[in-house]
Amino acid sequence: MDMKKIQELPTPEDLKKEFPLPYKVQKIKKQRDQEIEDIFTGKDDRLILIIGPCSADREDAVLDYMNRLAVLQEKVKDKIFMIPRVYTNKPRTKGVGYKGMLHQPDPHSKEDMLKGIIAIRKLHTDVVTQTGFTCAEEMLYPENHAYLSDLLGYVAIGARSVENQQHRIVASGVGIPAGMKNPTGGDLTVMMNSIVAAQADQRFVYRGWEVQTDGNPLAHAILRGYVDKFNHAHANYHYEDLMELIHLYEKSDLKNPACIVDCNHSNSNKQYLEQIRIAKDVMHSRSKSEDIKKLVKGLMIESYLEDGNQPTDGNVYGKSITDPCLGWDKTEQLILDLYELCDSEA
Repeated sequence: MDMKKIQELPTPEDLKKEFPLPYKVQKIKKQRDQEIEDIFTGKDDRLILIIGPCSADREDAVLDYMNRLAVLQEKVKDKIFMIPRVYTNKPRTKGVGYKGMLHQPDPHSKEDMLKGIIAIRKLHTDVVTQTGFTCAEEMLYPENHAYLSDLLGYVAIGARSVENQQHRIVASGVGIPAGMKNPTGGDLTVMMNSIVAAQADQRFVYRGWEVQTDGNPLAHAILRGYVDKFNHAHANYHYEDLMELIHLYEKSDLKNPACIVDCNHSNSNKQYLEQIRIAKDVMHSRSKSEDIKKLVKGLMIESYLEDGNQPTDGNVYGKSITDPCLGWDKTEQLILDLYELCDSEA
């Protein structure tokens, strides 16, 4: 093995013992887990918003954003249920340079994963404690999920990971909703196969153990657009795309048919301002079809304190150092607009 050992890291069990969750946080997670499950199983018809920075790059700005979001959540809580994005494993697309808070708790300093796993656990704990939110993460590295498994409310499997068997089978045992994105090439059958695998009971090796899962009945689809062989972006959030997904679900034997529409990435061609129009377009489709309303449980939106993005070495507080995001003012207005649009649905 051509690898140099840097430092031995604590196991997730050891980290959780060293940084245990207060009873208040455990109680919040239990309650929110039930609320989220009720939305995905159709008992609660509130709209889910999985919203927040592309990458959680610094604790102070992320907590500032989350506290603002919590105030807004109170205003719309009867129709909208927010699951903030606190993506601490999120790297740049090419996999070089910045790899997220797990690797670099300070994006301007060198990588230190011991500090990183402590920092991400602290950040998620602080978010729950200060705001009452349990959050969403992208499961970029399945082994790392266990460091946060007692804190999270939602997990996404990315477009480049959804074909990977390890991601699929670990998603079967996370105990919370797992959104399986369509792959970058757009083949929806690949995404549907990943949902089948995640909903099935699985037996596999995980962190040195042979483990068994009962399957995840809340595994579901995320439509994020796709690129063709010429690297041209194509959207898949339109009415016709949603109807096609309904047909695919009808042909399957899957539980709790559901979809989250990712308003950025290839759906917007990373034109972050387009998220506003796309979100409203999906709401319009929900208003015209009861079947689509039942299918589309929510939206995913990339949003931070400031519009756009900046280089990794930038110093603008609350501005993304990965993909461009909607700034706070536009985010607040969009959420209030979506709240009003919930009234016009079928």
